[in-house]
Amino acid sequence: MIPAGVEIYVCTSPVDMRWSFDRLSGVVRERFGREPMGGALFVFFGKRRETVKVMFTDSSGICMFYKRLSQGLFAPIEAMEPNCTYVELDEAAFEDLLDGVVRETSKPGRRPRRRIH
Repeated sequence: MIPAGVEIYVCTSPVDMRWSFDRLSGVVRERFGREPMGGALFVFFGKRRETVKVMFTDSSGICMFYKRLSQGLFAPIEAMEPNCTYVELDEAAFEDLLDGVVRETSKPGRRPRRRIH
């Protein structure tokens, strides 16, 4: 369960899944213009889109969630502008993304919120 109101930023270009806390923290500062300890979730995909890392903070430090789908690929996140380095998602779209749900057709009465940066 994602806390209500948390900011969720998804990197639009793939990263090396071998990167860990320090390297991804640098990516957050460089591409997102945010501080890694700022309370937001930062989402990174591997080149083949079968793995995802989510970096976030709790009361004692930086945490990393790493998921590899057993089959299929994560849905691509594409920026609307050519130079955009990240997209912001709402909680529902993020949960669907982690579940591997492709959102080509929206569910009745629910539309994902995306802010392009």
